[in-house]
Amino acid sequence: MKRFLITAAAALAILAAAPVALAAAPKQGGAATVTFNNDLTTLDPQVGYDWQNWSVIKSIFDGLMDYKPGTTELVPDLAESYTVADDGLTYTFKLRDGVKFHNGRPMTSADVKYSFERAVNPKTQSPGGGYFSAIAGYDDVAGGKAEALSGIETPDAKTVIFKLTRPDATFLHLMAINFGYIVPKEEVEKAGADWGKKPVGTGAFKFVEWLPGQRIALERNKDYYKAGVPYLDKLTFEFGQDPTVAVLRLKKGEIDIVGDGVPPAQFAEIMADPANKDLIAAGDQLHTGYVTMNVTQPPFDNLKVRQAVNMAINKERIVRLINNRGVPASQALPPAMPGYNTANKGYPYDPDGAKKLLAEAGATDISTELYAMNVDPNPRIAQAIQQDLAAVGIKAEIRSLAQAEVIAAGGSGKAPMIWSGGMAWIADFPDPANFYYGILGCVGAVEGGWNWSKYCNKDLDARAAKADAMVKDDQMKARMAAWSGIFDDVLKDAPWAPIFNEKRFTYHSARLGGDPLLYTDPIHIPVNYDYIYAKDAQ
Repeated sequence: MKRFLITAAAALAILAAAPVALAAAPKQGGAATVTFNNDLTTLDPQVGYDWQNWSVIKSIFDGLMDYKPGTTELVPDLAESYTVADDGLTYTFKLRDGVKFHNGRPMTSADVKYSFERAVNPKTQSPGGGYFSAIAGYDDVAGGKAEALSGIETPDAKTVIFKLTRPDATFLHLMAINFGYIVPKEEVEKAGADWGKKPVGTGAFKFVEWLPGQRIALERNKDYYKAGVPYLDKLTFEFGQDPTVAVLRLKKGEIDIVGDGVPPAQFAEIMADPANKDLIAAGDQLHTGYVTMNVTQPPFDNLKVRQAVNMAINKERIVRLINNRGVPASQALPPAMPGYNTANKGYPYDPDGAKKLLAEAGATDISTELYAMNVDPNPRIAQAIQQDLAAVGIKAEIRSLAQAEVIAAGGSGKAPMIWSGGMAWIADFPDPANFYYGILGCVGAVEGGWNWSKYCNKDLDARAAKADAMVKDDQMKARMAAWSGIFDDVLKDAPWAPIFNEKRFTYHSARLGGDPLLYTDPIHIPVNYDYIYAKDAQ
C-alpha cells in the first residue's frame, strides 16, 4: 500500500529537472498580460486538448494529482493522500478539506465521480475519454449503454475509490491530466452548450470574461486552498496579436509574456541583446513535431507512399528554419522520454530512395493537401515540406489556417496531411504511453480525436495494454523495453513523418518574477501562471 509508481521519477532523472526555487516572499497583487495570435477554442477541461487551451485551463481547474511547479514530479493535489492496492487494481483517494468551487460550494467525492463520467460519456465528445478505459464500467459508458462508471465508488464525501479492470502503470498520471479535472455538475448543466465559455473550477484563478477574438480575463481565487497562491491578482490573455507585434509591445511595457514564443525572425536579435539575458527562459520539452498522413485515404493508405514521404523531407533544413531550436526527430518519442530507442535512427533523408518507393507503389502524379497552423514559423516549415515533396513527385497544396481549424480538420479526418507545428505533441505526462494512445492508438482515431493519421493497429494496442499492466517497480525496465518495441513498429508503419524535437523559449517582461523553470514548465505549458508574480505589486 502507498506504493508510488516510478515512471515520474524515471522521467525526472532523465530530464534532470530540479525543484523550482519559489520566491521566498513574492508580493501579492499586480497583473500580467499574455498575448496569442489565435483565440482559444474552449475552456472545458474535458474537451480542451492543445497547449494554448491548457495554459488557461490549468489555472482555472485542479485534478486529484499534479506536478511540482516546473518539474515532472507527481504529487497529490485535490487529493490529500492516496493508497494503491498491491494488485494495482484499486486506488483510494482521500480529498482535502477546504476545497471550494469558484461559486463557493465545497467540492465532494460526488464531483470527482461526475467529472470522470462526463469525460467518458460520448455526449461530451472528449478527445481524452479513452485515457480512462481501465476504470470498470468504461465500455458501458463510452458505448452509451450507461451513465455511471461502476468502477468509481464514493463511500463518503471525502473518499473516492477507483476500481480498474486491469493494472495501469500510468493511472496516477491520468489523475493529473486535464480530462480528469473536477467540475461542478450544476454549473455545467446551467451553462449547457456555453460551458466551455463560462468555466467554474477550484483552481488558482477564477474566470471573469471571454470576449471572443479579443481577450480572456481571470482574477485571483481568494478562497484557493493553497495559502498565498496565486500571487497575481489579475491575468489577461489577449488574442489576435502577431508575435512580432507582441515583442514590440513587450519592449514598450504594454504586455508581459509573448505566448506564442519568440518569433523565429527575431530570435537571433533577441537572444543576442544583453538586456534580455534574464527575460528569456529556455527549457527542454517532451515534444515531437511531425507530419501526419491519413492512412484511411489514398494515396496514404499505401505504406510505400508513407515511407517515401518520410525519406523525402530534409529535417536538418527545417531545424535550421527554426534557428536550430531543436534536433531532427527519428521517431515519435522525444529523446528525453523514457522508452526512447537511441539505436533507432529512423528514415534517412533520401529523395532518390523516396522516388524509388513511389515507383514501386505505382504512385505517380500525386496531388494532396498539407494543413498547417498559420503562425510563423509554421507556414515556412510547410513550404519547406512542400518543396521536398515536390522534388520526389508529390504535389501538396498548403492550407494555412488558424489552430482550431487545423485541429478540426484533423479530428474529422478531412485533412490528408497535417504539419503539426504549433499543435505538435507535448507530453500530457512524462510516460511513453502518452505518446501512443491519443495520437497513434485506436482510441484516438475517432471523430474529434487527435490521431489525425487515423492509424489503428489493434495488435499494437494489445501490446500497449500489456506494457501498462506492468505496475511493479521491478517491471519498469521490461515495460520501457516493451514501449520501445511498440514505437519501433509504429515507425515501420509510418503513419507519421517525425520532423524535430523542439526546445521552448519564453520571453517575458522585466516586471515579472519567478524561477525560469516556471516559464518553460514541462506540464503547465507554456507557463505555470499560478506561481509567477509581479515585482511592482503594491
